Amino acid sequence: MAALPLPALHVSHGGSWIRDASGSTRETAKGEAIMAAADTPLLILNAPLLATRLGYPDLSGLDLLELFAFVHPARFAVPTPKGLAHALDLPEPESDDAVPQLLQKAAGILLDHCSSPDWTEREGSWTSLEALARLRWPWAGPLSNRVAKPERAERWLFSRLPEWEDTPELPQPRQITLSSSDVLERLELLTGKDAERRLGQQGYAAASSKAFAPREAPGEPHLILTQAGTGIGKTLGYLSPASLWSEQSGGTVWVSTFTKALQRQLRAESRRAWPEQRGDGTRPVVVRKGRENYLCLLNLEDALQGGFSGRAAILAQLVARWAAYTRDGDMIGGDLPGWLGTLFRQRGITALTDRRGECVYGGCPHFRKCFIERSARASAQADLVIGNHALVMVNAARGRDIAQRPTRIIFDEGHHIFSAADSTFAIALSGSETIELRRWVIGPERNSRGRRRGLSARLADIASYDEGGAKAIAAAIEAAEALPGEGWLQRLGENAPSGPIEDMLAAVRGAVYARDESGGLDAGYGLETEAAQIDGGFVEMATHAQAALAALRQPLIRLGVRLEAILEDPPDWLDAQGRARIDGARHALSWRVDLIGAWEALLERLGGPADPEFVDWLSVERADAREYDIAIERRWLDPMKPFARTVLQPAHGVVITSATLKVRHGDTEDEWDKAIARSGAQHLEIRPQLSEHESPFDYARQASVLIVTDVAKGDIPALAGAYARLIEAANGGVLGLFTAIRRLRAVHGRIADRLAREGLPLFAQHVDPIDTGTLVDIFRDEPHASLLGTDALRDGVDVPGDSLRLVVMEQVPWPRPSILHRARRAAGGGSSYDDEIIRARLAQAFGRLIRSRRDHGHFVVLSAAFPSRFHDAFPSGTPIERVSLDEALQRVSSHVSEVILPNQDRV
Repeated sequence: MAALPLPALHVSHGGSWIRDASGSTRETAKGEAIMAAADTPLLILNAPLLATRLGYPDLSGLDLLELFAFVHPARFAVPTPKGLAHALDLPEPESDDAVPQLLQKAAGILLDHCSSPDWTEREGSWTSLEALARLRWPWAGPLSNRVAKPERAERWLFSRLPEWEDTPELPQPRQITLSSSDVLERLELLTGKDAERRLGQQGYAAASSKAFAPREAPGEPHLILTQAGTGIGKTLGYLSPASLWSEQSGGTVWVSTFTKALQRQLRAESRRAWPEQRGDGTRPVVVRKGRENYLCLLNLEDALQGGFSGRAAILAQLVARWAAYTRDGDMIGGDLPGWLGTLFRQRGITALTDRRGECVYGGCPHFRKCFIERSARASAQADLVIGNHALVMVNAARGRDIAQRPTRIIFDEGHHIFSAADSTFAIALSGSETIELRRWVIGPERNSRGRRRGLSARLADIASYDEGGAKAIAAAIEAAEALPGEGWLQRLGENAPSGPIEDMLAAVRGAVYARDESGGLDAGYGLETEAAQIDGGFVEMATHAQAALAALRQPLIRLGVRLEAILEDPPDWLDAQGRARIDGARHALSWRVDLIGAWEALLERLGGPADPEFVDWLSVERADAREYDIAIERRWLDPMKPFARTVLQPAHGVVITSATLKVRHGDTEDEWDKAIARSGAQHLEIRPQLSEHESPFDYARQASVLIVTDVAKGDIPALAGAYARLIEAANGGVLGLFTAIRRLRAVHGRIADRLAREGLPLFAQHVDPIDTGTLVDIFRDEPHASLLGTDALRDGVDVPGDSLRLVVMEQVPWPRPSILHRARRAAGGGSSYDDEIIRARLAQAFGRLIRSRRDHGHFVVLSAAFPSRFHDAFPSGTPIERVSLDEALQRVSSHVSEVILPNQDRV
């Protein structure tokens, strides 16, 4: 297959290279590369990343990632030259100057594949290409003579998608008790008869099985808290009793995770216990996520028919290609490449999902083909549902079908339940939330694009049929005029608020700026102040805002009553689809009524005594000193109280498991007491069953902790120099963890070019225009690459093998001293509460290093002031030493030459 004879450009931190159409490659200066890209479309890979490296945001060209997404929708490739080479079975480029030639060869292969009879993704391509040509997509020309016009007109995307089918409700699961011998026999089946027998895994499986025993009293689930060290094999450990119970009882087990990476791992491991499909074609295992993760077909249709313009319209066409071949329509962490949105603009992806609660359910013309509805119905018939913590909590709190709420739940990554509950049960009366409510009630502002409809449009037939419903809709629309409208943030900045809610938000903004003492004003961070000692003028504004919200809530309640009455005594013209639409509207009304009620309660408390169960504060949300929201915030002091009431109490059996469920600090009983408190068990007055299973890894041999004592805190040049030298000593494979984005960016800016010239690519969150999941994929795929990041990389990153051999933390991960943290610290024991958080963060970060028996590495902390009381955060037996930077470099370098390089040679 011939290379495409077009010029190609590659840019790294080490330089820029251009290869012309005749096959000559040369290194070039950035300025010349920018001029070349501006003069003629060049073959490139990952335009946003190249634009960042060139400092030329207007870079465009023939991006091979876009071509790959067209030719192979729903197929992933790591968005690097090496990743593209692997995806197309091409040799890896040996150096940067070989990349332009790779781009030419890859383009030729992809284009030629479109002419091949083996192209399995051909259907729909010609129609998509015609639309893309009208949008002047750069690849339309090269593809035009490769994609042949079909003999018969291609089916429209929305007619090609299969419809889901209604299924009867499952009966209640049979009440059974699992025997330990049966559970261990199932474990042996899943692990394989030739697999190593791990006593820790067997004990873990037996302990987890106790959650599946029949419940003994209402509101008292079997609650199992189990600490499973890294390497125990907990996934198959809990899937063994889960699969056995589902098989014998006919019930459904939910496994909930915090990270998408673990969801993917679970899906792969579950294939040991369940087939891909049952004999009737249904799936026994379903991955379920929140509706904001899935493609909304109505939003896509609107985008394809003019709702999107420019580059976003091209994105919509490529997403439509993907929609025809996707497994389940999951756009966030599913089979849509994470890099696709960043090639255009991330908001383009989010605009194609249902993030604003605007779904019309049965009123949608694509309802029978909806990915969200398909997933929900499939999960109701599944043996295993793989979900996430937030979805389980939201489903329990306001799920539409009580019978489908999970009753047997395994919370993996259980140390994250507290933070997930904290977010799920939070209340924020903010400008962004209230304007979304206004749009939901009234509809789009004048001159706005898109398909959004207000209540009167969504329920037009009801308004014409039912006088009471029509009056309620009219009253709600009138009351919603008091909510913030378009341009609210600008009006507040100009001190010209409009309406009672904007008046109140202006008062919030003024109070925050007047009182803030955090130092965040000059740093550009968000600002906050206590919702205490509020003056009379502020309280009066809050009272007016509360009255405006009450005036909206009342007609919404009346409308909900009218809808319920219509469903109970339906008119002759109301068909099944209409009933589904009204039921969906009633559900949407219900939770919005509850939300407005919570806002009213929040406002009523201002100026009065504080509620000891909640923490309230005022905030101005900012990013890089730019305001984007203003809010009154409310969090539960202990979010495990609503979690216990809504999730645990209705359940029959719950397993909460993690490698860091309890944090070591020498007092085993106190460690478990804190873990129990963060499980919610105390709010049900039940005593959970506890089990602990140590990691099988030999940490004394496989790892060590090095505390570097001669890098001064606050010295950015010294910090950057330490990171660069450590990455060089390790020959890449470094995960660098930061507690502040500013320091991360400063360090990256100082060392990225230097490392690239040595063949050690450096990637970073908050710098590279790449989503976090793809950054981890790149890091995993490039053994000499290093990755800098913040909290999202401290947990949930699974990179076994030599790609990760050194973790570096820039300092002790102290909690941010927010108002919320201060309140919880006071209630949780003062400094011991801080210490518990820090130990957990250190344990989670260290857990990234050793993921298998063959892993080896160092964990380095660049902090001379690292307190010795935190040494017990690391696994028992791990060597911990205080050393100079030079000594740490010598240890890392020796480790690479003695262990890592020989391992790579053997591989």
